Amino acid sequence: MRIISGKYKGRHFDIPRNFKARPTTDFAKENLFNILLNYTDFQGCEALDLFSGTGSISLELLSRECASVTSVEIEQLHFTHLKRHCATLGDKNWRIIRDDAFKFIKRCTVSYDLIFADPPYALKGLPEIPGLIMSSNMLKPDGIFIFEHGKDNDFSAHPDFFRHIAYGSVNFSFFKHGGAAATEEVSR
Repeated sequence: MRIISGKYKGRHFDIPRNFKARPTTDFAKENLFNILLNYTDFQGCEALDLFSGTGSISLELLSRECASVTSVEIEQLHFTHLKRHCATLGDKNWRIIRDDAFKFIKRCTVSYDLIFADPPYALKGLPEIPGLIMSSNMLKPDGIFIFEHGKDNDFSAHPDFFRHIAYGSVNFSFFKHGGAAATEEVSR
């Protein structure tokens, strides 16, 4: 796994063979971050990476100089792996929490500019995640939530949905308070 842009550009991190998580492909990740440049100023951004897995998205956010990145991961092997990456980088803006993402969402008292969630595609309860996040106070009023999911999910009917992008089997749905209406106002 490599970091594609920013201050850590080109750094490689090995993923253990016994890992259950699949990193977002470099192609999908690069295109996602190119799109996010239109919506987000990464410097000063407070970001949350739910279901962090390999830490690929967290590392990319840190590399682009987010003010803070919080990674939430429940699997012990993945959590240990993330802590190892954090120690290697020595980046004080990275906070790693071992917790169930659903419990974290319910207890969270912090608001973020950017939330990214990449749960296992077969996760029970996956379709509920956008509603849980958008109905909480986790996302700042002008914040963006990006949800990575499989091709069998369609969130376009959600009132806060505003964009969908697919790269092969990788799908990203974008949410913002007010959905498409809020996005139209911003683009005028």
